Amino acid sequence: MLKRAVVCLAVVFCLWAGSAIAADGVRTVSDVRIDGINRVDVASVEAALSIKAGQSLDEDRVDEDLRAIYALGHFKDVEASVEQQGEVVTLVYRVTERPLVRSIKLNGIKELKRSKVRGALTMRTPSILHPKTLQESTSAIRQTYIDEGYYAAEVSSRVDTNSRNEATVYFDITEGTKVAIDDITFEGNEVFSSRKLRGFMQTKEWWLFSWLTSGGTYNEAMLENDRELIKDAYFNEGYIRVRVKPPLITLSDDREEMDIHIEIDEGQQYYLGDMAVKGDLLEDESTLLGLLKFKAGDVFSREQLRKDIKRLNDYYADHGYAYVNVSPVTLINNEQRTVDVTFEIEQGVQVHIGRINIGGNTKTRDKVIRREMVLVEGDLYSASRLEASRKRVNNLGFFSEVNVDTVEAGAEEIMDVQVDVKEQSTGTFSVGFGYSSVDGFIGQGSISQDNFLGKAWRLNLAGSFGGDSTTYQLGLLDPYFMDKNLALGFDVYRTDREWDEYSREATEGKIKLGIPITYATRTFFIYKFEQKDIYDVDNLASYYIREQEGSSTLSSIYASISTNTTDYRPDPTSGYMSEVSVEFAGLGGSEKFVKTILDHRHFVPIKWGIVFSAHGQVGFVHKVGGEEIPVDERFYLGGINTMRGFENREVGPWEWGRDYARNEAGELLDENGDIYDPNGTVPLGYVDSTTERDFIGGVKEAFCNLELIFPLLKDAGLKGVVFFDIGNTWDQGEEFMSDLRYSTGVGIRWNSPLGPLRLEWGYNLDPEEYEDNSQFDFSIGKFF
Repeated sequence: MLKRAVVCLAVVFCLWAGSAIAADGVRTVSDVRIDGINRVDVASVEAALSIKAGQSLDEDRVDEDLRAIYALGHFKDVEASVEQQGEVVTLVYRVTERPLVRSIKLNGIKELKRSKVRGALTMRTPSILHPKTLQESTSAIRQTYIDEGYYAAEVSSRVDTNSRNEATVYFDITEGTKVAIDDITFEGNEVFSSRKLRGFMQTKEWWLFSWLTSGGTYNEAMLENDRELIKDAYFNEGYIRVRVKPPLITLSDDREEMDIHIEIDEGQQYYLGDMAVKGDLLEDESTLLGLLKFKAGDVFSREQLRKDIKRLNDYYADHGYAYVNVSPVTLINNEQRTVDVTFEIEQGVQVHIGRINIGGNTKTRDKVIRREMVLVEGDLYSASRLEASRKRVNNLGFFSEVNVDTVEAGAEEIMDVQVDVKEQSTGTFSVGFGYSSVDGFIGQGSISQDNFLGKAWRLNLAGSFGGDSTTYQLGLLDPYFMDKNLALGFDVYRTDREWDEYSREATEGKIKLGIPITYATRTFFIYKFEQKDIYDVDNLASYYIREQEGSSTLSSIYASISTNTTDYRPDPTSGYMSEVSVEFAGLGGSEKFVKTILDHRHFVPIKWGIVFSAHGQVGFVHKVGGEEIPVDERFYLGGINTMRGFENREVGPWEWGRDYARNEAGELLDENGDIYDPNGTVPLGYVDSTTERDFIGGVKEAFCNLELIFPLLKDAGLKGVVFFDIGNTWDQGEEFMSDLRYSTGVGIRWNSPLGPLRLEWGYNLDPEEYEDNSQFDFSIGKFF
């Protein structure tokens, strides 16, 4: 402004001088000339002038032109003068161009990527150097560092201009270190404790694992949003006059830590007063108010108000009024400390569904998506059914993104639905070697596809071999056989598994039929035929196991009914899964039994992405026709899928293995009690061992898993888990639910590119003398 004032004074002086020379003549401008331009387009300057050749010379208009030239931003100095020779009057504008930025240098960058800092610049090359742009770039660089936690970063600029008026701009950066948030304190808070207030905030104090969660550092935008989150918490408790003042930030002397202090003026608590509904009413006022959870006299809550607005919106939207608008009008009574609320409703027109368009499915066939849609073409619009359709498509597990939106169809009473999906991998192919905590080293190859041929067929072709087991499997399931709402499939298995006491070889075939009752509830029927051989029974195995040696056949029918109400089936956070199953073996074959299992798993969201999960299972297997229950059909607990902290299959009944009779020196004895002579005498028969135990499983089982699942790195799909397991199995004659076993532990779950990965460590809370105190398990596959 000072420079402009000087320019104006210069102009007035020059015009006065020119007027004196031509005081007796007509002051008409013969020519307008612009001096000092080297790079700027002369035409752009001339276009800004209001005085042209042939017009009268006017002081006010010259002053306006000076301002217009300066406003172009290309010049750091502008002045005007009048030259007169005889009757020729020339108006001259002299300009001094700003330097042209030829190069930008960034000095001192170590912690951030150079491209990130350069991307923050508002200055470009080549461009005219302007002080405002220079200041904006300096501020933008510092803000970039602040956003990354370098609150103490300092940025300065300097300009080096050569003889050609070309500039090199230097930004000198002193990064410092990341400033950790040491303490967040509050003043004036009585409703909420300081700890509670810190819990509402996204900004966190620095702690041991902040390097993993990227928390504990300053972010200006996040802290400003935290003020709104704190306000919202107060609004939900009726403190509608709360004031959350801007935070006071204090840096430590070494500029490596900061304290944040927030002052709060809470005000008084308000309550809900009278409630009313006006406008387009589908029902009488009392019926509509009955839909709401908010009642007169309740503590006023913005969150509850939002929920009730949504309830009214959804009620109208489910009756086809897609364009309904519910607006709350509030009236505050400061004396009574109440808030009266009137919901004004504009229902609009009733809407029907036109076309349902599907996009983004490059592999999955349209009919796979379309059959999950609860709304069909011609139906009355319904917001809840539209959301249910989105959830069902998402539950297929074939897509990383599912968006269901409504679009105009050309008529106000018709609305099209656009379903856009983003395909994700639904199958795996692997060949390799690995290690399992149950099976040891294994080699494996597998092809699995949950969306085979884009028809949602589930294909599984796998084989594995290792020191303890060999398995081959082929399975295929069509969830909508012949486009009917029933599932049909088959499985063929061949397994050869070696346990410590015996080996088991089996060839098995299954035919599966699933019939849904509702979307959440379905029944399954499976016929299974199996040919089995128990062989290589250890000479020192228990009597029970030795009696199982030999070949047998199994012909059974399996029936189950299950319900799944979870929000997202591949990785639930709410809802439950329940299943009751019965298997009857005795439709031919040599093995006969009845096995019943009841299983329930419940998910309860808590807060901040934390989920509580409770899983319980109870099972019974009974004899049929006096036949002994096969050893491999009994219940075995222990391991990652049942009771963690225990060896696999080693929770429950056991028998002593057998040993030869020996004397105190450990020498074998013959049937006469003498030392055994392999060349002449007969060894004494087996006796119970006092060192080797054979776990034979139970005919009754019950166990429960309680888990607290919490996010570690949400974007990476990494979660932590804390668990408590309780249960046991029991044999005939043992009291059910007696002598329960307990364990606790922690683990990590990761939805990795190879599939869901579980790493869990369990601690046995009351180990027997023959048990380890803890057990580490891992698996790749489904989380449950």
